[in-house]
Amino acid sequence: MSMLEIKNLGISFGGLRAVDNFEITIEKKQLYGLIGPNGAGKTTIFNLLTGVYTPTDGKIILDGKDITGKTPEEINEEGIARTFQNIRLFDKMTVLDNVKNALHSRVKYSMLDGMLRTPKYFKAEKQMDEMAMEILAVFGLEKLCNYKAASLPYGMQRKLEIARALATDPKLLLLDEPAAGMNPTETQELMDMIRFIRDKFEISILLIEHDMNLVLGICEELVVLDYGKIIAKGEPLEVVNNKKVIAAYIGE
Repeated sequence: MSMLEIKNLGISFGGLRAVDNFEITIEKKQLYGLIGPNGAGKTTIFNLLTGVYTPTDGKIILDGKDITGKTPEEINEEGIARTFQNIRLFDKMTVLDNVKNALHSRVKYSMLDGMLRTPKYFKAEKQMDEMAMEILAVFGLEKLCNYKAASLPYGMQRKLEIARALATDPKLLLLDEPAAGMNPTETQELMDMIRFIRDKFEISILLIEHDMNLVLGICEELVVLDYGKIIAKGEPLEVVNNKKVIAAYIGE
């Protein structure tokens, strides 16, 4: 069974057809790339997959279950997590608390337990501390756990955002331009980290990226979107040399 099946997915905003007949299949533990010119509809696809937008038509099947039309919270609980092109951390919270915030869907206690500071509350908080520190250690951020998120260098903020997404225990991780703003050395480190995450957590990864070195370096399959429609998909080198793809990026 595939991890993700997207069938005939589309959305219209008034008279604008933003995404039309989008179809891909992502296998378990696969690294899949979604590329295309600016305004092609890539982030709209992510918003459809995470419940920010409700599809006008089509289906989204995650690990054999239809999640079409579910809320963002429900979809996250089903197993999809994402990062954003513009980093969205809780800047004034600590590194540790950013990750713990994502763990509340996995470790729960009642509002009354929290207000009364019951043994159940302290047990859950200790469990979340331990889980968060384990995740931070994967990214080499454990020694910075008490720092404010806003105080971290840009590259570490990117790592923290990915760590927070992984704290929800996803089956599928969506990365929206993870290399944006990174220098070549940081991008290479990111490539290694993405492979490591895929293998350690045994998850599928779908990423949007403009850095072709990263895309060709780690993606096992690519799909290219232009004006909301697929113009090519398949093996990365074959796709980027497709005449339609070249025309979409640099013109006829």
